[in-house]
Amino acid sequence: MHIMTGKDAAGGGLRERKKRATRAALAEAAVRLAAEHGADQVTVEAISAAAGVSVRTFFNYFESRDDAFVVVDADASERVRPAFLTAPPELPPLEALREALAAELREAERQHELWSLHARVLRSAPHLLVRNLGAQMADESGLAEAIARRIRAGDDPDDDTVPSGDGDADAEGVPHRDRPDAAGARPGSHPESAPPEGGAGRAAPGLYPRLLAAVAGTAVRVSVQHWCERPDEVSFADVFREVFDLLAAGLPAPAR
Repeated sequence: MHIMTGKDAAGGGLRERKKRATRAALAEAAVRLAAEHGADQVTVEAISAAAGVSVRTFFNYFESRDDAFVVVDADASERVRPAFLTAPPELPPLEALREALAAELREAERQHELWSLHARVLRSAPHLLVRNLGAQMADESGLAEAIARRIRAGDDPDDDTVPSGDGDADAEGVPHRDRPDAAGARPGSHPESAPPEGGAGRAAPGLYPRLLAAVAGTAVRVSVQHWCERPDEVSFADVFREVFDLLAAGLPAPAR
């Protein structure tokens, strides 16, 4: 579930909002340049210039040029998971997840052009499509863990842990989680950096959390694709709501 929102999230302080805006500007510049010239012809220098920042600033947000084409909104999943975990406990997991995703996608209709360009870039560059799939799988794994945590919390009312947010930012306004480690890698900047599922001290999500996370990612993708094909006929919110209504109803066959 790799969401492209480009949204100006209201949460966080001024530094955090500026960080999100800079990341979104870089990602949008990368996608637009790649759509016009081809991804292989686009340089970090060109992306940085188009976004009005320095090359050094670019590498504060992305580990490589290709990450700018793929990691369009790396913070989206980190907003969805806490929203899902803090949803009213009486909501079934599917409904809680729908509400968390709907809040994140509220400004989706403004992003129609950018979403279409992003899809075109991925289709024209197979190596980017593979990287995008890896990023989606990493997001899906993290969401499955959040689903498993919510289910455990329902079984144990004393378990009210919620994933931490971005944490403290450094002097440049870049959260510590986005800073390179000793090996030069940024946590979460590419699929390989995601913690292994079921690693030390962590129970692997069960079948239901994995399935629901995968279904949610597919639901978002299908909603976007269906709406992008007919944006003048129906609102994205209506398409998204119908997709989750069908899932909640058990995917009944449409009436003849």
